[in-house]
Amino acid sequence: MTIFLEKVKEKIKSKLDPEKISLIDNSHLHAHHKTFDINKFNLKLIIKSEKLKSMSKIDAHKLIYSILEDEIKSKIHALEIDIL
Repeated sequence: MTIFLEKVKEKIKSKLDPEKISLIDNSHLHAHHKTFDINKFNLKLIIKSEKLKSMSKIDAHKLIYSILEDEIKSKIHALEIDIL
């Protein structure tokens, strides 16, 4: 689990070079949901990035989703994004 989260963080860092990044696994908060899948993550990304801050919220989210396209298809069920 930790290895996957570190890979995701490194992928984002390499593409966006953010000032600060934090990735939190909130999967345990969703364990009671009907669609819960133990093999997929519910993540919260907190990222400080002037590049993302200068974009519209929709475009910034689209960029992050495009960076994590493969992970979203295979290992991420939900991704909450906070841009600082």
